[in-house]
Amino acid sequence: MFPLFDLTLQLNGFQMKEAKAELRKIVAFSEKEHEVFIENKKVEIVDFHLQNNPFYKDLVGITTFTNWEELPVLNKQNLQKPLQERLSKGYSIKNSYVNKTSGSSGTPFIFAKDKYCHALTWASNIYRFGWYGIDFNTSYQARFYGIPMDFIGNKKERFKDFLSHRFRFSIFDLSDAVLEKILKKFQNTKFDYINGYTSSIVLFAKFLQKKDIILITICPSLKVCMVTSEMLFEDDKLLLEKQFGIPVVNEYGASELDLIAFQNTEGEWQVNSETLFVEILDENNKAVPNGTSGRIVITSLFNKAHPFIRYDIGDIGILDEKSTLQKPILKKLIGRTNDVAVLPSGKKSPGLTFYYVTKSIIEDDGNVKEFVIKQTKIDSFEIEYVSEVELNLEQIKKIKKAIELYLEPDLNFIFIRKDSLERSNRGKLKQFKSML
Repeated sequence: MFPLFDLTLQLNGFQMKEAKAELRKIVAFSEKEHEVFIENKKVEIVDFHLQNNPFYKDLVGITTFTNWEELPVLNKQNLQKPLQERLSKGYSIKNSYVNKTSGSSGTPFIFAKDKYCHALTWASNIYRFGWYGIDFNTSYQARFYGIPMDFIGNKKERFKDFLSHRFRFSIFDLSDAVLEKILKKFQNTKFDYINGYTSSIVLFAKFLQKKDIILITICPSLKVCMVTSEMLFEDDKLLLEKQFGIPVVNEYGASELDLIAFQNTEGEWQVNSETLFVEILDENNKAVPNGTSGRIVITSLFNKAHPFIRYDIGDIGILDEKSTLQKPILKKLIGRTNDVAVLPSGKKSPGLTFYYVTKSIIEDDGNVKEFVIKQTKIDSFEIEYVSEVELNLEQIKKIKKAIELYLEPDLNFIFIRKDSLERSNRGKLKQFKSML
């Protein structure tokens, strides 16, 4: 089959051949070579941003650095300025890859990667999926993700799916009638793998359990299922493996960075040590020993367009005692769970649906700093938000319209502007919470 996926990335200005070659080289390093590589990349990326990024230089307050531990730890609040003010010299919105984070931590913002860095992100995805015999050019993906509802956005996404050799099941409505249609599609399609949001895939597995169906018996081409974006609990993993009849792989990533950890074929959650440097820090920004929980702080070693240096992702995790610099193993990820919203019509929607809804309030002026959504009754929700300026009627109307489109009409929403939002005892902000 024609390598359409690679070609599409190449045509969009992502240097895939070079990125794949560089990744192969990094993967082949000996332990000692890897250590030297990491140290060099850390110095190189910090020096680059101190010389070329006024935003980062201001933040750090020095022009040359000698001690890694003295560099500030960044968080999303630091980055809530218009993107233009955060880009390095020579990089613009036009010549970089620009996207929004999902805001699953409640703190959305717009970020950029230079095109080579983003090509390396794809190379790292391709490499890891390859562990399970999945090839993005030839393997057919059953995708459980959100999709824009507006006509042009929807068609664009569907076209991207076609080029990426995948079929998308929209996760905004996962009622039994819709799950029945999804099941029919599996019966009539030779899917190679499943990929998507954990909670949606778990809802599908529960539906199969109710019907006493093992997915591989009706879709024997299936090899593996990759879940992402939300916490995968052990009992859910067992349910998925039982109802699908295939291995279930846990993925942990962040759109502004890369794949952070991906379950290897030995069942370990292997941390990406090729394009990222991952630290686990205590509340004083000091590294904790392996086996101890702390904040996950990540440095993107290749992103020149935008600094992600010692960036606190908002999650808590533990590195395994047997971790090495070349092969760190994530023993446990704490946090990152999402609830499911149950609506008056009986429709069930994963908490991540709210990412697509709240996208309407995310403007690049950084006005809305954080938000959480609480379901207080079956038809009532509260949106608590922190912003410099109160949302106006026009913006509220826009949000309500998006809610009708993605969820259903006649839901009640109360908007509450706050100075700060309630956080868990780990400092984690949960974007969606069901009080039912």
